Amino acid sequence: MTDTLKLYEIGSEEFQAFQSRLNARALKSDVSLGGKPGELLARAKDSGDNEFIDFASKFYEGLPHTASATVERVIQTVEMMGDEGVRHCARLFEGAELPTNRIQVNKLDLMKGADGVDEGLLKLCTGQIIPRLRKFHEKQKREGWQIDDNGGSVGIRVQPLRRVALYVPGGTASYASTLMMTAIPAQVAGVQEIVVFSPPETFEKSPLLCALINELGIEEVFRVGGAQAVAAAAIGTEKIARVDKIVGPGNIFVALAKQALSGRVGVDSFAGPSEVVVVFDASADPAMVAADLLAQAEHDVHASAVGITDSGEHAEKVRAEVEKQLADLPRKEIAETSLATYGGILTVPSKGFAFRFADAMAPEHLELLTEDAENDAKLIRNAGAIFVGPYAPEAFGDYNAGPNHVLPTSGTARWASALGVQDFVRSVSIIRGSRELLEANKDAAIQLARAEGLEGHARSVERRFG
Repeated sequence: MTDTLKLYEIGSEEFQAFQSRLNARALKSDVSLGGKPGELLARAKDSGDNEFIDFASKFYEGLPHTASATVERVIQTVEMMGDEGVRHCARLFEGAELPTNRIQVNKLDLMKGADGVDEGLLKLCTGQIIPRLRKFHEKQKREGWQIDDNGGSVGIRVQPLRRVALYVPGGTASYASTLMMTAIPAQVAGVQEIVVFSPPETFEKSPLLCALINELGIEEVFRVGGAQAVAAAAIGTEKIARVDKIVGPGNIFVALAKQALSGRVGVDSFAGPSEVVVVFDASADPAMVAADLLAQAEHDVHASAVGITDSGEHAEKVRAEVEKQLADLPRKEIAETSLATYGGILTVPSKGFAFRFADAMAPEHLELLTEDAENDAKLIRNAGAIFVGPYAPEAFGDYNAGPNHVLPTSGTARWASALGVQDFVRSVSIIRGSRELLEANKDAAIQLARAEGLEGHARSVERRFG
């Protein structure tokens, strides 16, 4: 038996160390890049392109080797250099040239990129998954309203954002599902201009993504990823018009760029690595629990997969199943690293304790594989999404259950919600005045204005009545 997935008893020293790792993961807002900048600079110098070498040398001049410092420099570069800054940053970090005329993906590029798509899978997406997601998100639509009062009225008008950027990550996997999860609520909300950003290689390795962009009718697509994509969307360049809001998950550079630019542009969240907590008891199938933990762990080396149970015997069975299933998992190395660092099974005194502990963690995904899961779900307040019973695996939620898979992470589920139609609209207050309405309320407004020392406000109301 290897030690990939450890068992922790609440209160033990090993548990305290594990909890410290989870807390540090949640709070981490920056990372050291070590020798990576030096490697990228050396690669730039090997290009033999003097203009690019000069750019790379100036980019790293006096720059601390941290993710946050790098992101700040990227933002400054895009702000000063526009498209040239975008393409140089892309070349520096991606290692391949991105000519200015190739920043935007045209219709022909998408059609070529869709060549070889699995037609059966595409049909499932367009015939089953997209309609299912659209039906769920249609339920989230809000209507404006007004209260008539003395010949006037007060109310709100709900209106869609005009222009929104969808960030679709590349990296170690292609996420066509993220395109659907971000585009569909935006379309349901009525957003006029939807723009997709993704790293250049994404369009080369994901025919399904290219095909779905066409199927969803999205016409503005850019082969730009990382912090430079967020900066270009937020600030605007010659080819990329600025957006009102940026949504979608990404790596730490994307998250830090969204954080740095929040206020200049709307953002959905500063999402961290993905996570799942599975609460299970002796009624759970150990193979199911293990499969669900591994499904999460294979996302990323920083992903967290945690089991919580009141049964020490079942904890051992789940651990054995994890080792068994891990043996032939294609992304075994990623899953092993994730489980060894941020994974584990916690044995607790009771199921009640398990629910309270899980609720305090406020995880992105919370699975309940317990004998009375339906009632147990009522005890949970804090989670991005709750998966109830053995036939609600988190992977179902990732793809086609209906709710959005862009969820709050790192404990932010205590106040944040899943991405939805509400993220793509804004409410505008509408006050329709009449002499009768204002006259009935003028004394309260005048007196409160003077109590606050704002005489001009009081006189503004008085002026209407002589």
